[in-house]
Amino acid sequence: MQFTSEQRLDDGVLEREFILGEIPGILWTPGSASAPSPLILLGPPPLGLRKAYPRLAARARHAAADGFATATIELPGKGDRPRWPAAEQALADLRRAMEAGEPVSDEIIDALILPLVDKAVPEWQAALDALLALPEIGGPVGYSGGVISIGTRLAVVEPRISAAVLFAGSFVPRAMFEEARQVSIPLHVLLQWDDAGNDRQAALDLFDAFGSKEKTLHANMGGHTGVPQFAGDAAAGFFVRHLR
Repeated sequence: MQFTSEQRLDDGVLEREFILGEIPGILWTPGSASAPSPLILLGPPPLGLRKAYPRLAARARHAAADGFATATIELPGKGDRPRWPAAEQALADLRRAMEAGEPVSDEIIDALILPLVDKAVPEWQAALDALLALPEIGGPVGYSGGVISIGTRLAVVEPRISAAVLFAGSFVPRAMFEEARQVSIPLHVLLQWDDAGNDRQAALDLFDAFGSKEKTLHANMGGHTGVPQFAGDAAAGFFVRHLR
């Protein structure tokens, strides 16, 4: 991991951009930490880090106020990373179906999501290796947000993740339901009831499939980006309970 820039934000949070191999990322650490901080991995939306930065930075600063370090990495094929033609074709097929008012087929969802999960999860694990080697970062580790299938896979295969907040705002391949049954860590799932681009029933079915003994679903009225502040506060409280 190589840090490429750093700045101190106005609330004292230290923000550092880094490169891990070819993967760009950002690390935020509390300004007043006297001991290694617990870590929350911030899953980005598939927009590219530059476009998603305001939302990610706001979540990071909120987490820093609770004593957590946070980090995010660029998804494969997004931002300044090399183009991924197969993913671009799958996204074009999705847009074509939605614009035509047609059902989004399982084939389109599989082509869009499953290769992304297969690529992104090992990258998150490599990032976690590098982050936990830093003296200012300690455990435990949480995962928050992002493409819900990536969070689901990470919750199954990465034992260092102790709890997760998942955003039910992305398409879910049928294969992920079997993986969801293997999840055992505490979960806090956010669902926007009126998210036009999300299959609400699939999100509810996925929540039902999660094998965790402790799982909470927070459903709120509103569209994809309309998560109310109190719902974000509840998610923050979830991490305070499980990571501190």
